[in-house]
Amino acid sequence: MIKQTKSTCCYCGVGCGVIIHSENDKIIDVKGDPNHPANFGRLCTKGSTLHLSAKLDNRLLYPELRTNRDLPRKRATWDESLDLAVEKFAKTIETHGPDSVAFYLSGQLLTEDYYVFNKLAKGLIGTNNVDTNSRLCMSSAVAGYKVTLGADAPPACYEDIDHTECLFIAGSNTAFAHPIIYRRIEDAKAKNPNLKIVVVDPRQTDTAKAADLHLAILPGTDVALFNGMLHVMLWEGMLNHAYIEQYTNGFAELKETVREYTPKMVADICGIKEADIITAAKWFGKGPSLSMYCMGLNQSVHGTEKNAALINLHLATGQIGKPGAGPFSLTGQPNAMGGREVGGMATLMSGHRDLANAEHRAEVADLWGVDSVPETPGKSAIEMFDAVKEGSIKAIWIACTNPAHSMPDLNSVLEALDTAQFVVVQDAFNNTETAKYADVLLPASTWGEKEGSVTNSERRITRVNPAVATPAEARHDWAIAVDFAQRLEQRLAKGSALFPYSTTEQIFNEHRETTRGRDLDITGLSYDLLNEQGPQQWPFKEGDASGKARLYADGVFQKPDGRAQFVNAVYKATADKTDARHPLHLLTGRLRDQWHGMSRTGNVAQLFNHAEEPVIQMNADDMMRRSINNGDIVKVSNKRGSLVLPAQVSDEVRPSQTFIPMHWGSQYMNGLGVNALMPPSFDKTSKQPELKHTAIKLEKLELPWRMTVMRTIHNLEVLQKIRGFLSHFEYASCGLFGRQTETHSGMLILRAAHTEAPDAQMIEEIDAILGMTGDAPLLNYLDAKRGISKRILVETNLENKAEVTGVRLVGETLATAWLKDVMGTGEFSPELRRWALAPLSAPPAGQRSRGKIVCNCLDVAENEIIDNIQLGADLITLQNKLKCGTQCGSCVPELKQLVRIYAKN
Repeated sequence: MIKQTKSTCCYCGVGCGVIIHSENDKIIDVKGDPNHPANFGRLCTKGSTLHLSAKLDNRLLYPELRTNRDLPRKRATWDESLDLAVEKFAKTIETHGPDSVAFYLSGQLLTEDYYVFNKLAKGLIGTNNVDTNSRLCMSSAVAGYKVTLGADAPPACYEDIDHTECLFIAGSNTAFAHPIIYRRIEDAKAKNPNLKIVVVDPRQTDTAKAADLHLAILPGTDVALFNGMLHVMLWEGMLNHAYIEQYTNGFAELKETVREYTPKMVADICGIKEADIITAAKWFGKGPSLSMYCMGLNQSVHGTEKNAALINLHLATGQIGKPGAGPFSLTGQPNAMGGREVGGMATLMSGHRDLANAEHRAEVADLWGVDSVPETPGKSAIEMFDAVKEGSIKAIWIACTNPAHSMPDLNSVLEALDTAQFVVVQDAFNNTETAKYADVLLPASTWGEKEGSVTNSERRITRVNPAVATPAEARHDWAIAVDFAQRLEQRLAKGSALFPYSTTEQIFNEHRETTRGRDLDITGLSYDLLNEQGPQQWPFKEGDASGKARLYADGVFQKPDGRAQFVNAVYKATADKTDARHPLHLLTGRLRDQWHGMSRTGNVAQLFNHAEEPVIQMNADDMMRRSINNGDIVKVSNKRGSLVLPAQVSDEVRPSQTFIPMHWGSQYMNGLGVNALMPPSFDKTSKQPELKHTAIKLEKLELPWRMTVMRTIHNLEVLQKIRGFLSHFEYASCGLFGRQTETHSGMLILRAAHTEAPDAQMIEEIDAILGMTGDAPLLNYLDAKRGISKRILVETNLENKAEVTGVRLVGETLATAWLKDVMGTGEFSPELRRWALAPLSAPPAGQRSRGKIVCNCLDVAENEIIDNIQLGADLITLQNKLKCGTQCGSCVPELKQLVRIYAKN
């Protein structure tokens, strides 16, 4: 019998509700929850394939440990693993003090997980060295809200999209990063054609292309733009002076500053038209205006000022606390909000309390039943790994995150992990880049197994229910932390029994009490209410019938005098400037179908179909000046590191700008990924690092030896083995393609390039792993003189038909796209046989590849879509005929672009 369980998606901060279908304790499908107010049943490409990521291929199932760094880890019991961790942490604390240990957590943990870790560090051990990867994505949004409005509380909600007249999207490719939010934007625009959408982004992303106005500012010039818009509003008489006078402080000083930011001055700084600045200001000033912003503002050494400068526009026009208006930060991770609520960062305390406030510290100590909590701020993410590297932090516990991929200046971070005296890694997956550095590796539960609660971008708390049991010896994150904490209490002879929890509900109830009387008061919530009435927004005080959709409608802010504060933000140039040696800007961002370091999405074949391999996108003019053709291999470098990858022409980036997605790391390419190039500089207030922009140089490489291997695989163990060869080639990438079935995990694709032919034995080893050796049913062609080798594996399927299940090309790889399509169908055609045994490098005449997959849900490719458009099809016709864009809708922006480009006038 199929069981249905309500939970949430584990990807971005939209917080979509899902219904998990399971049978015999196995997840078999997932659907959007039609009753969840975040998504009303919709899911994006990632969310709709969650069940495909639920296999155990890459799961960590048993504890492992090593007592000597020169030896490999071995499987161990939980007692052995936790006792070792307790002894190492206890001795370190006794010898070097509480601040010699640290915990690095994740916005993908549940609130209850976060709460226990925070209490463990600050309440038991006595250190504020507990930070999170939310530092890398949301801390500037937190700081921006606090310095202006007084508290880390997004004042708007998703419903405001339906009521706004000006949607101002800054530093966010919403169509890719928050697709379900973008579906709501599309709906709002369809219902209200007068809705003006402004997008601020250096790149011409899918989101920007669909905007009424795209402000393609130069990287890092956001503050100048926002000040320029305020200048226009000031001179056009669009400010709400009554609101400013009654509810705010600090406007007079800001007014003097923005007088200098004329449209001409700002146009010169930002690289955009004066007229566009004026238009954006007038649309925003008219209102109601809703701003939505994400990493483009946050991940910057001036992130707090960028956030504050945008919030200034709302305060100056009174565009806050009413339908369709407000500054709305889009959270990057599923529970970054929940982590902030329990104080799970080095500079925060439970219930949005301030670490510097002695009364707040005393409140937390009293709630926890301890004498005191530490007053010295802990190390934030960058500082934490710097301290590990130089030795003041000697033991670090890393839970549910992968800093060996996600941190900036990665070579320095890897050095820190390599030199750390003791590293514990707690994760659900065994193949993250960080796992290799663990002295103790602990298996944790993951999506579909976890239980607790999460808070999404609009302050909405959802109950997360488990659909299946944890596999093998994996444990819940909160339970691991509680077990460790109880053992550490005994070892340190504390005897205070701070961790009496046996259920997540006990933890939630304690967390709930810490919010009493605070801005995020949830004393009216319980697990029963969340289960019975569904997700609820905070604040939800005791006695309330519902949460509050919008904050600050009464003009009372979370400041001592109740008045919001204008921040006198001044434009400062970006930290990592281009120069003669590093003349190109490098930007980073997300792909539509991948998530973070791909430990989960990287297991799902069809999520590679839209973007198959790591590339650097370049403007056509820059490529022409450097004699670089589409697909040529280039080396990208600066003083921190380098990457080798193909160049791809793109109309999304301006001249002198380039773009590399942030997802690809050493699991999928030869190289650490784009974060190896990013500077360790961070915002002085939020401590959030610059992860969106740096300066680079680029050179074309001549790598004449090429190889492409494609193989249908039955499990992901083969993929993991092949990854071990990536570092042997000057360029290499490895991923999946196609679609998973009950019998196989999709198609593995290995691409490699080198200056000269590598050792033949290595190629034989790859063949052996893939089952493409001489004993297999192979077609072989060898042209030793030209250095061309073709190998085709043809196997008999269950229907007793010949099926192409493997291809290896060495030398010319021009037929790769065609062969990929052939393998997708499995058909062993006469054309393929003739090509395989003939001295041809290109595909047979008349054979055309399908092009990239645009609609992942229904496997609809670009060339088929273009053909239909050229025959007169519009978007509706495409949806009716090909069905593309009719399921999750993530491809609709791209479909609209293709119609605009290829429709006959």
